[in-house]
Amino acid sequence: MTVQRRIEVAEIEGVTVVRFLDRKILDPTNIQQLGEELFALVEQDQCKQLLLSFACVEFLSSSALNKLIVLDKKVSNHQGKMKLCCLRPEIREVFDITRLNQLFDIQEDEATAIQSF
Repeated sequence: MTVQRRIEVAEIEGVTVVRFLDRKILDPTNIQQLGEELFALVEQDQCKQLLLSFACVEFLSSSALNKLIVLDKKVSNHQGKMKLCCLRPEIREVFDITRLNQLFDIQEDEATAIQSF
């Protein structure tokens, strides 16, 4: 398991599990850093199965949502799959309202999500 600046990354059953370290993903500088780290997993490390765990995340800005959309496109362009899990109800509601729940495969917990790949 490696710890980077904004995320913690682990390999579980062939799935790259990303856990966010920040409770609030709001600051533009942090979001830029986060995007760079996530994009590097796909573009440099060639991760094909990516699971983003939001267990620690309490708040997410629209800029952060935009980074997730870009990341999803990058994963698709590399013939990979990306899933999200462990969304708090208030964050899940944002995905529902913005209809991003139709774009992203959202699972309840890490174990279920890993098995669904």
